[in-house]
Amino acid sequence: MEDIGKALQHFHELKLKQIMPAASSIPVVEADSPVINVLKILRTRHHVWVVEDRKSMKLCGVIRYLDTMDILLPPESHKFRLGMTSAVMKSLLGGAQKAGEIMERNVLTVEEDATVLDALIKMKRYKTQVLAIVKGDTLVGEISLRILIDELLRLLRVGGTSWSQHGSSSQSGLH
Repeated sequence: MEDIGKALQHFHELKLKQIMPAASSIPVVEADSPVINVLKILRTRHHVWVVEDRKSMKLCGVIRYLDTMDILLPPESHKFRLGMTSAVMKSLLGGAQKAGEIMERNVLTVEEDATVLDALIKMKRYKTQVLAIVKGDTLVGEISLRILIDELLRLLRVGGTSWSQHGSSSQSGLH
């Protein structure tokens, strides 16, 4: 158990820029990209980051897989509430044509110099599985729960510790 404790401590202290995937591998569209391009990406991804343009990579928003319901539903199916007109405008039938028109502008971000622990705390607080990694307002990467799990498992293997699990939820021990 001591080995896992050491691995977790090291894991928590890692800087996100040390473990984030290359920016070229993350799903990105420009704000003026057609909605159809967004939908093509969302067939295989859970989100797509929206940037002003690929040269600047200035982060503008995010479109999540679940947001496609608003995009596909007709405008009248959205319950109108004061201050909630944005979902109506995100509908294709409501006139949305570009990624910038359907994106969520309030993006959860974390700086590239933040630690894994910082990212985990933010993910838990906001009940999200992915954060945009930024340098100022520039998108430089992303961090997801899946990436964090992969990194912890890599650390455990590299550190010479193997962990095995038997049964449904019991931890059998370290080898």
